[in-house]
Formats: sequence, structure tokens, C-alpha cells
Amino acid sequence: MTEIAVSLQDGESKAFPQGSPVAEIVKELLSSKQRKQTVAVRYNGELLDLSSSLGEDGTLEPISVYSETGQEILRHSTAHIMALAVKELYGDAVKVAIGPAIEDGFYYDFDREKPFSPDEFEQIEQKMAEIVNNRLPFHRREMSRDEAIARFEQHGETYKVELLSEMDTNTVSVYSHGSFVDLCRGPHVPDSSWLKVFKLLRVAGSYWRGDEKRQMLTRIYGTAFADKKELQQYLTRLEEARKRDHRRLGRQLGLFTIQDEVGPGLILWQPRGALLRRLIEDFWKDEHYRHGYQLLYTPHIARQDLWKTSGHLDFYGDNMYSAMEIDEVMYQLKPMNCPFHIGIYNADKHSYREFPIRWCELGTVYRYERTGALHGLMRVRGFTQDDAHIFCRPDQLEEEIFNILDFNLHILKTFGFAEYDVFLSTRPKKYVGSDEHWDLSTQALKQALEKKQLQYQIDPGEGVFYGPKIDIKIKDQLGRSWQCSTIQVDFNLPERFRMRYTGEDGGEHQPIMIHRALMGSLERFIGVLIEHYAGAFPLWMAPEQARIMNITDDQGEYCQQVYTQLRQRGIRIEQDVRNEKLNYKIREAQIMKIPYMLIVGQREKEEGTITVRKKDGQNLPPMTPDAFCDLVSAESNPRVA
Repeated sequence: MTEIAVSLQDGESKAFPQGSPVAEIVKELLSSKQRKQTVAVRYNGELLDLSSSLGEDGTLEPISVYSETGQEILRHSTAHIMALAVKELYGDAVKVAIGPAIEDGFYYDFDREKPFSPDEFEQIEQKMAEIVNNRLPFHRREMSRDEAIARFEQHGETYKVELLSEMDTNTVSVYSHGSFVDLCRGPHVPDSSWLKVFKLLRVAGSYWRGDEKRQMLTRIYGTAFADKKELQQYLTRLEEARKRDHRRLGRQLGLFTIQDEVGPGLILWQPRGALLRRLIEDFWKDEHYRHGYQLLYTPHIARQDLWKTSGHLDFYGDNMYSAMEIDEVMYQLKPMNCPFHIGIYNADKHSYREFPIRWCELGTVYRYERTGALHGLMRVRGFTQDDAHIFCRPDQLEEEIFNILDFNLHILKTFGFAEYDVFLSTRPKKYVGSDEHWDLSTQALKQALEKKQLQYQIDPGEGVFYGPKIDIKIKDQLGRSWQCSTIQVDFNLPERFRMRYTGEDGGEHQPIMIHRALMGSLERFIGVLIEHYAGAFPLWMAPEQARIMNITDDQGEYCQQVYTQLRQRGIRIEQDVRNEKLNYKIREAQIMKIPYMLIVGQREKEEGTITVRKKDGQNLPPMTPDAFCDLVSAESNPRVA
């Protein structure tokens, strides 16, 4: 009998008969504790079910159910169990579409005449629990594409047939458990008994394949974990996230509104939100001036030919709005600011001595996002990029990237984000430019990250079509990641627009262009800030830093005097002199997350003071209005926040 040598990563090796099931090998090589946690394996780099057979020598890595990959397998398997439960409950009245694992959970899309509702979750979960208790095994089978099409046609699963019809392969894999069969790469857990800890969460509408012209499906979201404690912690985080939802807080705090009459994905900033935005913008502009940038302003539309030259119509046309005719010439709303900055550059001649040139703009752009993808401030159709473009010589590239990283982390820290993940995205399949330029750019980004001593992950193939990039994903108070900052190197646009400078040798050279955004989109960043701080912004960022309130009408005139005095000193203050009880006024101010409440009674009026109460209920000793101004000034410097 032919034998194969199976090694663990630590070097231990053992011979097994060729064709031995993974489960038997795991039983021999791993400890009892490891075996209980091993949900699948990676063999010679390939993920395999425990029921798979091994036919060659190799290295085996057990996949713990508690690992990131293990949890993904667990959740994907639970999606299949949910689909089986739905089919057993509703039969042919339901067709299944797709059901992947996603971050923190899974979903499955169903086609049903009457959409599912959360009221049906209990019944579906009970059926899932029955399936789990039956220890149904997951069976993998390879079959021809034609055989698979025939099988799914027989059962009326038209969505699976469509997917199979478009596949460029002769063989596909399917998984079955009980009566349910699904097209799937796998792997899956050995049997349903691994899937005891799950919870269905919500439903949403979803167009088949994201196409608004196709069938509307019902998407059921759920989650699954290896133990109950993890599930409970996750549900607690979900509840906290619900409380911090920027859409709810945006209404409560009077920051922004979105109205159907205006259009979905278009933000109307209310006075308090507009003031918050102004504070962020002013800080952004001041910091850019300190770091050697110059401010630009550019139009909202341009001739369509500009977008042809830039390549946006070829690579980004689906995300651009339709052209409009003006004076018999076609124009389009801008999806990017880059070509305008290049136009400003090309308006003059440049010398190598001028570099680096650092230009920045808070430029509003417009991109078509599908209605189903819109989400408050996080995904909109009109938004303001904190955009910047740096033009530099090749010998300056690495240093400029390092400086941008330094500046970027300073900005994020000031806004309260100390944790983040860094990704280096490399060349995609569809790209422009020479391999030499791509290699030069990627190496410069990599060296800048290493010089900054930042840990990073390679994100293969996720660069933009014109160059590699660094992405920084910040983490909020709940540990959620948000994509904000990006640094992109571009040789393509300088070439397309024939950008030139006179070099030290007197000849013409092409500059390198760096695209850079620190916050990404101002709208999205403010949405993240709202949820990060649960609406209780730091004092320097708070739209309303203080609210003064009287105890009785006798102090109304003194309230007005203090209000005027503080406002003239630059304090962002409002007054509440309504004929209401003090506790009611305090409660309203707390709901509005106002940092300081200034209380004025008869004693304060007579002594020319104010009683200062923090939003957490702590009372400070009475002080003069000038003393309060000094306190606020000292506390509201963003650079020491």
C-alpha cells in the first residue's frame, strides 16, 4: 500500500495510507483538545473538509473553530442550515439564491412572494435547532456543470441554474445536508451539531445580483459563534451600536436630514450639523496650512471630454451621472477632483526646484450609488472629499509618502482614533501603466510604511487601476473598522494629461502624482465620529459647548447678559429661559449631549457668577463668566485634546 507523509507545521511527521480521510489523520496527529476545536484543515495551502481524503505528501494546519477562518466556516455552514430550515418550512414557495458568510455573521437571499419578516424568526430558529440536534452531516460531491444544472432545474432553483450557466468550468462542487443541496466551494463543518449557537438578526430587501432591474429578494441576516458567551457579547455590541446609530442621533441632535423631496443619498445639513462640519473643515484647513499645503477650489461639472482624457469614463463610467448638454457641448458632474488639480498645474510651467507641490481641496463630488446601498452619511450620492494631490520628483516619492503617513496619523489621533489597520493594496488584474512604474510605486509605499514602523497587511490585487495604494481602516469605540484614509501613487494621469516640469538637466520630465485623503469623505467621517462618540463630541468639536438656563424669570435678563458676553468671547452657547422647571431643562440639555450647563439662580445673579454643571452630572464651583471662558479655551484646543 502506498503511503504519504503528513507533517504538522512544527515539523512532526507521520506516514499514512494514501487516501486516508483527514478526520483519521487529525485524530492521530492532534491532542484531544485540538481535535475538539478543529473544524477543517489547510493542507498544502488548500482548505479541506475533515471528510476529504489526502493523496500526496504535505503539511497540515488544523483550523480552529475559534479562528477567523474557522468562524467563517461555522457561519457559512449555519447559512446552509438556515436555508434547509426555510425550505422544510415553506417548501417550493421559496427559491434560494446565495448565502455567504460575512463579517460577524451570514445571510441568505430568498425569493418568496410574501417577504419574510422578523415575526417568522422564532419558527425558523426552532427548525434550525431541530436540524442541529439531528447531527446532519455535510457531504461534498463533485459533479459536471451540466449535471448540476439539470439537478437544480429539476428542483426549480432558477437562481442556481443562472449562476451555473455563466461559470467557465466543467466541474463544480455541491454540498448536501438532509434534503438541501447547494452549489458551494466549501469547506463546511463535519455535521450540524457544531452549529448550536446562532441568532437570526434582521431582514432586508436585496435585488438579485445587485441589479435594480432584477427580482427583489428577501435577505435574512444572522450570526453564529462557537460558544454562547461570544454570542451574548456580540448581541450586546449590536445593542450598543443601535444606540450609537448616526441616523438616529443625527435626528435627535439636529445635525442633518435626508428628504425624499430632495433625493436619496443627498444630505441637508441642519444648523448644528453645519457648525460641526465647519469646525472640522476649519481645523482641516489650518492643519494643512501648517503642513505646507495650498488650498484650491474647483467646479462641480466639466466637459465630458475631460473625463474621457482622464480615463474615468472608461474605468468609472457606471458610477458617474448622465451627461447634460450645455451650449451644444456635453458636460458631466465630477466624480473626482483630480483632473481639475491637474488643469491648475498645467496652467503654468514648472521647475524641479518647486517640488513637492502640495494642493488640497474640500471638493464635493457626485457618484451614482444604488438605492439599496445608501446608508445615512456612510454611503451617499453627493459628498465632500478631503482631497489632496502632491506632485513630486521620483527621488522625493518615498519621503512624501512618509510625510503623508505622519500627517495622517496625527489627524486621526486628534479626532480620537488611536487604533487602526493598515493595508498595502497591490496591482489588480485590470490596470494601466508599465510594470516598472507599478513596482517603483509599490516599493516606495512599502518602504515608507517600514520607515514609519507601521505594521501592515498586503491586500493583493486591490490597488486602483492607475496605481498601488495604502488604506488605513480606523477602529471606533466598539472595535468596528471603517475605511477612511487612502494614499495612492499615480503615473497614469500625469501621462494622460502630458504633465511636465523642467529638470535639473534642462530637459522635460513627468512628475509623479500622489492622491491622498485623510478622512475620505467628510460625510462618512462625521457619521463615524457620531457613532464613535455616541454624539457626545469633545469640547473643541461640540456644536454647542454650553447652554445657560435660569431657575426663575427673575434671572432672565442676567442670563441674556452672560449669554451675550460668552458668545462675544467665542463660546458656542445657547440659552434656555423658558418657563419650565430646571430639571426639565437639564434633562433636555443632557439628551442633546451638551458638555456644559450653566445654571443661574438668584445667588448667581447677585454675585455675578454662574454654576457650571457637566453633562455627566458633576457640579463645578461657582465661577465668573470670564473664568468659564478661560476653562473652555484651555480645554477646547484640538491639538491637546
